[in-house]
Amino acid sequence: MKRLLITGGTGSFGNAYLKNVINSNKFSEIYILSRDEKKQDQLRKKYNNDKIKFYIGDVRDKESVDSVVKKVNFIFHAAALKQVPSCEFFPMEAVKTNILGTNNILSAAENYSISKVVILSTDKAAYPINSMGMTKALMEKVMIAKSRTSNENTLFCGTRYGNVMGSRGSVIPLFIDQIKSKKDITITNPDMTRFMMTLENAVNLVDYAFDNASQGDLYIQKSPATTIKILADSLIEIFESKSKIKVLGIRHGEKMYETLVTKEEMLKSEDLGNYYKISADTRGLNYEKYFSQGSISENYLNEYNSSNTKILTKSELIKILLKLEIVQDNLKD
Repeated sequence: MKRLLITGGTGSFGNAYLKNVINSNKFSEIYILSRDEKKQDQLRKKYNNDKIKFYIGDVRDKESVDSVVKKVNFIFHAAALKQVPSCEFFPMEAVKTNILGTNNILSAAENYSISKVVILSTDKAAYPINSMGMTKALMEKVMIAKSRTSNENTLFCGTRYGNVMGSRGSVIPLFIDQIKSKKDITITNPDMTRFMMTLENAVNLVDYAFDNASQGDLYIQKSPATTIKILADSLIEIFESKSKIKVLGIRHGEKMYETLVTKEEMLKSEDLGNYYKISADTRGLNYEKYFSQGSISENYLNEYNSSNTKILTKSELIKILLKLEIVQDNLKD
């Protein structure tokens, strides 16, 4: 039997992945580990499927992690604290979940010889300036370090992706709520850019890593981006709203643009067409054993960020937005 565990499985990714695979034969059972009993109950009633097993627990707690990890063959680690301002004010909480919680998952996976673990990271881990990004960056480092010493039975790999459109905590649900309440749409900076990735893209990226990764690989999917102003204008047009745009200024820990692949990572990344693959550095600590000669042309490689990728026009963005479930549901209302 092929049993999959999704940590933080009641979140946006978990919901999307269940929808994608529940009627397939890819996994015989899917285990959901999360802290939120209300969301678990909603998910249980929504699917009413014995194929889904629910566990109340916290990745911070090694005992609750061990109790479910020992039952599965594969893990998608999506549990995290993701709100930038919340992590700024409570950085140690982000450390406990995003770093120590990840270590609990990976250690348990080693102990029980789990076949494959895919961790889900974020663009904020590249050149991190906030607590959320810093803890996610260290989450990636923990995974890579584990991959160097892992036994041959357990493979560790990861994905890094940008803003997932319509996901919990993202700006699209906020803008829609403001439009429906006939309030001003509050934006931080009109020229701020963000990657635009659908939940389907996120699912496809994790599946691609699951199917293709070698030990320690990190996969990034190429994505278009848009400005916050274009996003707000697009939603105003879709809902035929008279809401005005109100600029508040950048919040704690925010960037004007997000980076998915740093300049330094681009030097060692592999372009796979729709994806970048960053392989783990497998050298040991004895650096005198190694010698490398850099290329002048390579030193001028640019980072891959939300300002130098394809910027969607309003008409292009509207076509994508109209396909989102959250937009369709609110248009019906």
